[in-house]
Amino acid sequence: MLNRWAEDDCDLPYGVLTYVMYHGTSSRNAELVKRSGFQQSTDGMLGRGVYLSRDPQKASCYPLNHPEKDKDIIQVQVNVGRVKRINYQRHPLQKTWHDHGYYTAWVPPNCGMVPSGLEEDCVWDPRRIKVLKFKATAMYYFCLPYRIHYHVGIIVVHHHHYNPYNITLYQSV
Repeated sequence: MLNRWAEDDCDLPYGVLTYVMYHGTSSRNAELVKRSGFQQSTDGMLGRGVYLSRDPQKASCYPLNHPEKDKDIIQVQVNVGRVKRINYQRHPLQKTWHDHGYYTAWVPPNCGMVPSGLEEDCVWDPRRIKVLKFKATAMYYFCLPYRIHYHVGIIVVHHHHYNPYNITLYQSV
């Protein structure tokens, strides 16, 4: 069962374990993921793991301080398993959630953990992640304000100021 969390969800819906998420990276690293799969980062806000988001806008901003033309987004399906919500700085399990039996750490949107206010996930075991699509962003506007429409499995981005056209990013597989 494939799902997207609504941005205002506070808890994982009962029985749902698989979600579509996005990972932003450089073109070079996207090629490495194609060849060898995801690898845990050694550290980060939530400790070791693979950092993802259900929000493509969040993923499109990574890697930070990197040229837009060299950014790729990888669309994935994730079996999140047992999830720990980390919703404030210096949470007692912020970097040790996996040691307590959790497979994924989740930072909810607008909880004060990240400046963007967008949600973030950290998956401990890369084997829980299945790549669906690789997409070069090639969109210099993606980190700017936009509105997303979900329509019959297609994500359409409406850019109000810089690109007045609807752009289809992903189609269902």
